Formats: sequence, structure tokens, C-alpha cells
Amino acid sequence: MKTLNFVESSDRPQWHAAYTLPRHEKAVADRLMSQNIESYLPLYSAARCWNHRRVEVELPLFPGYVFVKMLPADRIRVLSRPGIIRIVSFSGKPAVLPDDEIERLRSSLMIWKATPYPYLTSGKQVRINAGPFSGLEGKILRRKGKLRLLVTLDLIQSAMLLELDAAEVQLAS
Repeated sequence: MKTLNFVESSDRPQWHAAYTLPRHEKAVADRLMSQNIESYLPLYSAARCWNHRRVEVELPLFPGYVFVKMLPADRIRVLSRPGIIRIVSFSGKPAVLPDDEIERLRSSLMIWKATPYPYLTSGKQVRINAGPFSGLEGKILRRKGKLRLLVTLDLIQSAMLLELDAAEVQLAS
């Protein structure tokens, strides 16, 4: 998404990101819609196994967040909804998401399938899950472009630098 705007007051509703309690995104979006407050919760389909059955479920694309279109005057009313912790803000001012970015997200998700992917940054501990070093853990030194990572692995008290594709690693737990 583009950079976020900060607006003191506005006479038209603007999009904001509301941070929710874990696994409350759908309930929050439903409550907001029932109160005539426009919200958007991007979902994706995922297969889960329960009781030895495979079930397709709809999960939030951005866990912990619901997009809310509101006037600045509606902020207290939105924050009073059960399940909402806060509106994403910077320096005490609610961050405004551009209308065209939300619309682009909506239209893109109607055409293409998307799934969440871990946000990999320098310093994160990762586990290699493919290739000859599969199973080893290391730390991301830096990103090279969007898909390449430089990872150090501490083997026999020395460091080894590997250049890996982001798809070959997962966050270590």
C-alpha cells in the first residue's frame, strides 16, 4: 500500500485500520456492518483438518486487522465496539488509508488468490525448509530485493552466509 495520510478532520468518511483481538476479525466486521459502519475484511480460503475431515474455511488475509471507513467523529463509537483494541495511529493521529488502495485491494482479490506470508526482516530467526540445508536455523542479515535473503547459520562456531529464496525459509518458532 502507499504511504499513510494523517488528517486532523474531514467531512467525508476515510479508511482506517482497526486492530482487533486475536481471531475476532469476522465478529468485529459483522458488528460494524450491523451498526451501519462500513468495514472491509479481506479473506482467503484455507484447508483445515478437524475430526479427520478436511474443511475449507475463510480466514483473514491480515490477521488482527479490519479496515473501517469512518468520520473522525465516529472514532469513539468504533473504538467502543467489542473486539476492537485501537485504530492504527502514528504520533497519536489515526492513519488514513487512501480509498483507491482499498478499492485496488478489493478488485485484486476478486481476480487473484492471495494468502498471508510472513513479513521477513533483518534479524528474524528463520528455519530453512528446502534444499541441502533444510532443517537448519539462522538469522536474516538483509534482504536482497523482494525474494532474496542473506541468512547466517552458526555451524561449529563459525558463520556461513547463504543466499536463499524467501520461499525456502519459514519463521522459526
